[in-house]
Amino acid sequence: MNPLRSIAVCSVVVLLAACPVKAPVYDYAKEPDPRKSEYVLGVGDALSINVWENGGLSTDATIRPDGTITMPLVGDLRAAGETPSSLRDQIKKRVADFVKLQGSEITVAVREANSYRFTLAGEVSRAGVYNPAYYVPVVEAIALAGGFSRFAKRNEITLMRRDPKTGKIRAIPLAYDLLASGERPDMNLVLVAGDALFVP
Repeated sequence: MNPLRSIAVCSVVVLLAACPVKAPVYDYAKEPDPRKSEYVLGVGDALSINVWENGGLSTDATIRPDGTITMPLVGDLRAAGETPSSLRDQIKKRVADFVKLQGSEITVAVREANSYRFTLAGEVSRAGVYNPAYYVPVVEAIALAGGFSRFAKRNEITLMRRDPKTGKIRAIPLAYDLLASGERPDMNLVLVAGDALFVP
């Protein structure tokens, strides 16, 4: 290669490397952190329901694709979209129609949180659907996928998230280098069930 051309190419590379990453314009603080609120039950979650002093009503149940579970005597109950506390209150009301709950207590525990799933797509080593046993932030999700491919546009990531109230999908822009440097920790959103992270 011509020495002058080589110098010119190197200069361009240095200039590009020195270019600061442009921060996306987005209010990340408005996004929910599921770690700060009670778990929302979903299809596939395995539950343990215990009715003290009424062992015949205690049961293990998995939320079916239609969002319901079945309890002895009580029958079908809507569980998807509820929290363990709200499902417990629903069970109390239904059980009270059949059994006096004097001194009884009802607990609902999540044995397996199978409904917590998100998708990683695009230029990552292992694209696919992930179902970890704990809430995962963006940086950790990318690590679970084996990191970026050599062609990834790391600072043009989009998090697709469905609004639970309106049902509309919103696109949340993310710049990975600002996350990795610690400059913008607010971008390291915790993924919620149903999120899709796309790396172009």
